[in-house]
Amino acid sequence: MKIIKKRCIDTKDTLKIFSGRSNLTLAQGIVDALGMDLGNVTIRTFADGELWVKYEENIRGQDVFIIQSTNGPADNLIELFLLLDAAVRASAKRVTAVIPYFGYGRQDRKDQPRVPISSRVMVDVITTTGANRIISMDLHSTQIQGFASIPFDHLYSRMVLMDTLKKLDLNPDSCAVLAPDVGSAAMGQSYARSLGVHFALIDKRRYAPNKSEVSHLIGDLEGKDVLIIDDMIDTAGTTVSAAQAAMDKEAKSVTAVATHGVLSDPAIDLLKEAPIKELIITDTISLKKEKQLPKMKIVSVANVFGEAIKRIHNSESVSALFDL
Repeated sequence: MKIIKKRCIDTKDTLKIFSGRSNLTLAQGIVDALGMDLGNVTIRTFADGELWVKYEENIRGQDVFIIQSTNGPADNLIELFLLLDAAVRASAKRVTAVIPYFGYGRQDRKDQPRVPISSRVMVDVITTTGANRIISMDLHSTQIQGFASIPFDHLYSRMVLMDTLKKLDLNPDSCAVLAPDVGSAAMGQSYARSLGVHFALIDKRRYAPNKSEVSHLIGDLEGKDVLIIDDMIDTAGTTVSAAQAAMDKEAKSVTAVATHGVLSDPAIDLLKEAPIKELIITDTISLKKEKQLPKMKIVSVANVFGEAIKRIHNSESVSALFDL
């Protein structure tokens, strides 16, 4: 994929990009794609666990973008809120929260008595701290955009993941996309259409948080190379169960694809033993070395975010990015 070239943006000293500590590697990739440098900001954690932030350069009247994924620990959220507030109080002209992985995205409705709609709370706090815009990628539920009273740009990782999948040189007649649950069916069907391959679906029953089992598998997988595609892999129970179900249906091989590699325990142990030939994820979440597996391929989405930032800064269409 070739989206942008370095030095393609005339910032005229009005664009500043800063990053929290949750994913500095991706943030560096984004500014590299734009031919820029990360802004200078100091972030400290005091002995009592409190956070302190300070912009070490003038941002008055600037178009400020703050990059921070909000996966655990919760300090990543507090860090983002403080960075947003500090930018507003430093008289930035516009402040945009760039959240590659939107934490709490699965808590998007009141599905039990006496529980919060946590994703709404996150959006409300981001808005209250003074953010003028939010950018995120592959939300677990697109309705989260409706929680915001400010512009909310939803980016898609399929631009880079499709390029990676096409390089696998799979035979369309002997390949199938398998949606691991009904919620990922629309995404799976989109990939299947684009790749020109078969589609299959798993009917999953969830009996506890992060606990599920395969009830039915709809589709013919015999002798096929199977692509399991989802927006995220957390504890990996859903992905591993789907992979095993595919192999039980005499699939030839299984490749798992996801945007967000949350990989909470016991994901790594499960994935090591799973009948998965290759695991393809993006770098929206920074993974420690102990969570990186030999069969794991990490694809960068830095160019997608870089192009979106360039378009927003230049008052150009972001949706047109996905028509390229």
